[in-house]
Amino acid sequence: MARQVRPGGPGEVPTGGPVFRATLVRWPGAGGWVFAPVPEAHAPGAAGPFGRVPVTATVDGRTWSTSVWRDRAAGWLLAVPARIRAGKDDGDVVTVALEVDHARM
Repeated sequence: MARQVRPGGPGEVPTGGPVFRATLVRWPGAGGWVFAPVPEAHAPGAAGPFGRVPVTATVDGRTWSTSVWRDRAAGWLLAVPARIRAGKDDGDVVTVALEVDHARM
C-alpha cells in the first residue's frame, strides 16, 4: 500500500535521487499498465537481474517500493499503479522522484 506523504513533510522526495516530470503512458493491450518514462539523464546506470533496478519511487507525493525496468524500445519505465496515480492516466503529467534501493539489489 502506498504511504501518503504531506507536501513538505518527511519522505516527500527520496533523498539523493533525481526528480523529474513525466507524461504517463498506457501500454497497448487489454488491461495495459500505465508507466512514467524515466529520462535517460535520470535513469539508473545499469540494469540488474531481469533488466530491473529496485527503487523507492515517489509520484505526486505518494511513495512506495518498486522497480524500474529497461525496455529495449521504450527505455527505462516506472510502472505506476492506479492507487498511486489517484485518477491520473494516459497523457497526464506527474512529478516523479526515484532513489535506487541498494538494499534490494
